[in-house]
Amino acid sequence: MAKIKAAGGAAIAVKADISKLADVRALFDAAETAFGGVDVLVNNAGIMKVAPLAQTTDEVWDQTIAVNLTGTFYALREAAKRLREDGRIVNFSTSVVGLYQPTYAAYAATKAGIEAITHILSKELGVRRITVNAIAPGPVNTELFHNANQHDISPIIDRTPLHRLGEPDDIARAISFLVGPDGGWINGQILRANGGII
Repeated sequence: MAKIKAAGGAAIAVKADISKLADVRALFDAAETAFGGVDVLVNNAGIMKVAPLAQTTDEVWDQTIAVNLTGTFYALREAAKRLREDGRIVNFSTSVVGLYQPTYAAYAATKAGIEAITHILSKELGVRRITVNAIAPGPVNTELFHNANQHDISPIIDRTPLHRLGEPDDIARAISFLVGPDGGWINGQILRANGGII
């Protein structure tokens, strides 16, 4: 936040649990109060707890659905009502949808749902010139990835044609494209930013 302000921008931080509707509404309220409206929504909150389906507990399933899918739904519903015309929405999917790796059933199920919603909402909001896309990262060098993959990750890197993990900046630049003027004609798409792993 300090870097944004130092560069002449404005920023606020608001704590929220997106699996709770009241918290999601509070996020939008805070943004509207601080900035006079909302133009961009990036749905990047999520969890990734992996286990073979037979060992996936009800608690993990319910939590994954609540955060990844229901939380995204709550934010999209608010955005559909409150985003200004010419706005941008970027949801987060994953390239696991397509790779269909063992142990990712709960996580992939939520992200497949997000992809379907992305396609549908892009058609519903087009009349207001609001674009709705999703980015589907491959393996990215983040705490989320490393916590879920606590084994040797070299085979994952070897499967990627660019022979490295993605970096957060790789994903940030793709989001910047989708929300900026150059991405204005991109709508209802899933951008698989994954180094070619799929």
